[in-house]
Amino acid sequence: MRLSITDRCNLRCTYCMPDGICLLPAKEILTFEEIEEVCRAAVQLGIRRFKITGGEPLVRPGCPELIGKLYRILGAEQVTLTTNGVLLGKYLDQLLKNGLKAVNISLDTLEVDTYRQITGFGELPTVLENIDLAVKAGLKVKINSVLQKGVNDGEWKMLADLAKDRKLDVRFIEMMPIGYGKSCEAVRGSELLSSLQEKYPEIRKDTSEHGNGPAVYYELSDFQGKVGFISAVSHEFCGACNRIRLTADGILKPCLNYAGRVNLRQEMRSGITDQELRYLVKEAIYWKPRRHGFG
Repeated sequence: MRLSITDRCNLRCTYCMPDGICLLPAKEILTFEEIEEVCRAAVQLGIRRFKITGGEPLVRPGCPELIGKLYRILGAEQVTLTTNGVLLGKYLDQLLKNGLKAVNISLDTLEVDTYRQITGFGELPTVLENIDLAVKAGLKVKINSVLQKGVNDGEWKMLADLAKDRKLDVRFIEMMPIGYGKSCEAVRGSELLSSLQEKYPEIRKDTSEHGNGPAVYYELSDFQGKVGFISAVSHEFCGACNRIRLTADGILKPCLNYAGRVNLRQEMRSGITDQELRYLVKEAIYWKPRRHGFG
């Protein structure tokens, strides 16, 4: 279960929220206690792995402590974090103290000017430093890169080489045609794989388990880490999708491309029982759509 704990972010990425968003009133954001309540219900239904996301989750005070609380739920197996990396160094000690063992870091470029063009800010040196700090601290690190034609598509080798010099994985994620992403020209995973195969003829598919998601990984000689592809648009994996999402305001979404089926915030604040909460989560999973419909 992916848990968005805030709609706020400290970057303004062109394909996400370049002009910012109309922020939700604080009273409409789930409290940490409500998030714990949902997670307890999820664990009782067999969902035992959680990923904290946003917006940028580290802009919400108490994020590291929430990770610790979720780990203490009986039956919870894993709590990971997805971040843009800007604040990771600041909170790294607290995150480690609260049990974090794995982090996904969004990074689309290694060029200072391109980073500013994509994100609106000049935080690239900080993010690179924090990536090295996370690796050194022993966290399982995955870099998530989204390439756009004419923007950063020429950087695929530099980004892939992060896995050569560091013990981390680099995943190339296809741009989804959602929101501002509809206006971006995406780079298909198959195009990138062909480029990698041409540059590294010895590349071979890695069948070992790397996590909970749909990424397909490849091994390259002399690389400390792996290179992966998440190609939701060109090679949909809906039939094997094991994810459900909870938005910051409590909407349970069985698929990213469809509106949520139930407002858990509203239901919990109306006084439903734990049994009724479990039923609502179970029903949302039951009605998970057959495919995303991106075309």
